[in-house]
Amino acid sequence: MTERKPWHGVIVATALPFRDDYSVDYDAYAEHVKWLAESGCDGVAPNGSLGEYQTLTDEERARVITTAVEAAPEGFSVMAGVGAYSSLQSERWAHQAAEAGADCVMLLPPNSYRANNDEVVEHYRRVGKAGLPIVGYNNPIDTKVDLTPELIARIHGEGNMVAVKEFTGDVRRAYEIKELAPEMDLVIGTDDTVLEMGLAGAVGWVSGYPNAIPESTIELYRLSTSGKVEDLVRAKEIYTDLHSLLRWDSKTEFVQAIKLSMDIAGRKGGHCRPPRGPLSASMAEAITADTKKALANGYK
Repeated sequence: MTERKPWHGVIVATALPFRDDYSVDYDAYAEHVKWLAESGCDGVAPNGSLGEYQTLTDEERARVITTAVEAAPEGFSVMAGVGAYSSLQSERWAHQAAEAGADCVMLLPPNSYRANNDEVVEHYRRVGKAGLPIVGYNNPIDTKVDLTPELIARIHGEGNMVAVKEFTGDVRRAYEIKELAPEMDLVIGTDDTVLEMGLAGAVGWVSGYPNAIPESTIELYRLSTSGKVEDLVRAKEIYTDLHSLLRWDSKTEFVQAIKLSMDIAGRKGGHCRPPRGPLSASMAEAITADTKKALANGYK
């Protein structure tokens, strides 16, 4: 059995708790990281979109990474989100992550405008100077740049991308990526494609809903990626039961949704920083129903 790499397994894109005055509750965040480790997760990805990194000051953003590293037990990965409008900023955040002791970084392509392929490649080259393994994050829905399989293979060929978190929801891309870059690791990017991406050969999951129900989502991941046909029956059962909940991870309101589910499950989710406001009554009712149904069925 090969040694687990820092981006393998269930890496939780952590939600960030705020106090009533919107200041970051670092103590609650440290406790959450420790709880995820105790629950069987393999690591955390702080300062991702779910962690509302865009709303943080430089001081807060740096401290979130150091808090995660300090709270992580031995062997528990910290994949620091280093997405930023400027390549220079992303490079600086990657150096900060390395100095703090993070194991790898998760990097969006440039997202201030629709960068061309050469600019995207140079973006990853710059961040690669920090020396940490880079997990690409392909989210053309929210950014203006699509990391196509051809572009991923080019960046990987230069040694500046070891894996890619695929958020498009198009599982067909997984096969094309592996054809063009056989050594590239596939990482599940959307909670509602776990089974399909597992079948396609994913070796990691940068996940949202383990923030609320880690044990059951870990079981789903393990069964979906074991390579054993007999595991797929149980995986399909869990997946079918949880899919209405997991698909909230792919909605615009995914941060509010997952934080609400955390609250219902007895974790500290809480409110988001503006401009993310409260959910509509109908959406909150639907998320609440999906979460309570999962908990009533024994998922935790």
